[in-house]
Amino acid sequence: MPITLKDLRRYAVARSLFKPTTLKRAIDRLGFVQADPIRAPARAQDLTLRHRVAGYRAGDLERRYPRLSLEEDYFVNYGFLPRAHHRLMHPRTPPSAWDPARHRQAHAVLKFVRDCGTAHPRAVDAHFAHGKVTNWFGGTSNATTRLLDEMHYRGLLRVARRDAGTRVYAARGDDGCPADEALPGTATAAARIDALVDVIVRHYAPLPAHSLAQLLRQLRNGAPQWALELAPALKRAKRRLACARVHGIDWYWPAAESPRSVRWQPGETVRLLTPFDPVVWDRRRFEIFWGWPYRFEAYTPAPKRKLGYYALPLLWHQSVIGWGNLTVTGGRLAASFGYAAGRAPRSAAFQTGLAAELALMSAFLDLAEDLLEPHPRQVRNAPVSKCTKSDCR
Repeated sequence: MPITLKDLRRYAVARSLFKPTTLKRAIDRLGFVQADPIRAPARAQDLTLRHRVAGYRAGDLERRYPRLSLEEDYFVNYGFLPRAHHRLMHPRTPPSAWDPARHRQAHAVLKFVRDCGTAHPRAVDAHFAHGKVTNWFGGTSNATTRLLDEMHYRGLLRVARRDAGTRVYAARGDDGCPADEALPGTATAAARIDALVDVIVRHYAPLPAHSLAQLLRQLRNGAPQWALELAPALKRAKRRLACARVHGIDWYWPAAESPRSVRWQPGETVRLLTPFDPVVWDRRRFEIFWGWPYRFEAYTPAPKRKLGYYALPLLWHQSVIGWGNLTVTGGRLAASFGYAAGRAPRSAAFQTGLAAELALMSAFLDLAEDLLEPHPRQVRNAPVSKCTKSDCR
């Protein structure tokens, strides 16, 4: 029997939203957790892990990071990944070289960090006073922060911990972490790239062909030294992975798995997902699966927003039926919702499930349950336009 779009949708939701486990096991299984600094009502990494780690609370990853075998770094996006995966990208060759003056600056900062053991950017800046530079957005940023970012990217420094969200650095190899050695079976560049592609596929599967190609292009963020090797890697991946053509689109997933297996059974709960959750990260796949366009609008001017500043996709069973905007004011969680169909489902099971999800969100944020807004507000919105078949491709 051929694989259907319904099979792929069920598989995508169930394989990613696995039974909650320990923090280490969840990250090992995900392979990568994308990070984002916006708190609405919590950071993306925490909102991702709350569904997959038993008893998880906002900030647990930051608190426990120094004791876990994890690294913060660029992969296809910036985030957290197991040290074994991190090693596959290093030594990293940046796309642009430093001039001699920059090398001298970096050498002096590296010696300072080594002498300190760990160093907060404030302490580095107080010692060197590098001044200000123009940032990517046309404003000004601390020049020391820029240099530390560059040293981190080049593998000279690692993030040892965070203090109130700010990265605190250590010299790589000086903090008790094992050296970056080649893993068994990944001695060649091709083997390392293939292993990284497998991490991508395990995290985001099933993937339409266009999305698989896009993610390999984004792998240049984490492994720029292999930019010219990614096209051959894509060809190898397509030969290695399982594939099916559904509604004119080629889909890829790990060869050892079957989307039609009865093991893939999404829960019947209501879930609020971060925009960076692997279930909804691929906007192209989102429209194919659920027939309406979700957009992340945090950087969209307020008058032009349609869903809200940080709209959280609202999943019920295996369908994303709308979105929610959550805020915490005066210790109280306030929520408003919009729906792709123009109104909320009338099912009592949905209303019960939504109330349960908001209670779980309050516990995750360490808010008292009696401070939950008693009647979440529904936004009066028109039905979201459905994407056409050609749009979905």
